[in-house]
Amino acid sequence: MAATNDVPEVQLDSANLYREEIFTDRRAGTIRRLSPVTADGSPDPSRPVVFSGQTQLLTPAGILPLSFELPGTTLPEALEKFPDGVHEAIEQAIDEAREMRREAASRIVVPEVGAGGLGPAPGAGGGKIKFP
Repeated sequence: MAATNDVPEVQLDSANLYREEIFTDRRAGTIRRLSPVTADGSPDPSRPVVFSGQTQLLTPAGILPLSFELPGTTLPEALEKFPDGVHEAIEQAIDEAREMRREAASRIVVPEVGAGGLGPAPGAGGGKIKFP
């Protein structure tokens, strides 16, 4: 199918498919278990199972979603690592917010030509009020 409006063509990689299962306590967050499968949906034991965690942090600016990888090969290992993953994700979010604040504060503001309190630039039309 040709892209008529420069929309990229999106295809799934049939050699890199996973079955997703979600585990939650309906309070603190969720753990996703991604089990590798072949293109026909059967288990693919040649690739490792992957776990990731998700939770939300309530901030003064609103809800901040956090997602993070969980080391381990079993659900009990992922459950054990969940609190550490949340802590690391919060620290990373705080570091990113600080960096964004630092970048915003260090932006150089370049005044327009003729600005700077010295009156209008030569040849500038002045204000909009006209006297007869």
